[in-house]
Amino acid sequence: MVIKITPNDKGNPAGKLADAELHFDAGELDGMKLVGFAVWERRSGTGRNVTFPARAYSVNGERRSFALLRPLADGTSQDRVRDLILHAYADFESRAAVAG
Repeated sequence: MVIKITPNDKGNPAGKLADAELHFDAGELDGMKLVGFAVWERRSGTGRNVTFPARAYSVNGERRSFALLRPLADGTSQDRVRDLILHAYADFESRAAVAG
């Protein structure tokens, strides 16, 4: 799997740093990608967060979201994906700093 980072050059919405995609390069998902991840600056200003692909829906006028990528059993599996995306973004930032 390869993680592709696309920076948010527009600065809109505020706090969104980049979009991320998971590109699969082996196994049954070879040649496919999963989109909808985003890297955000935390509101507190310390650290970063990753949001996962989700579908918005409404129940009795209340807006909710349904996560499209969910763990089968181990709840920490999302943490591994989040850490991989944050690491890929940090690598992207360091390469951009060297190039710029």
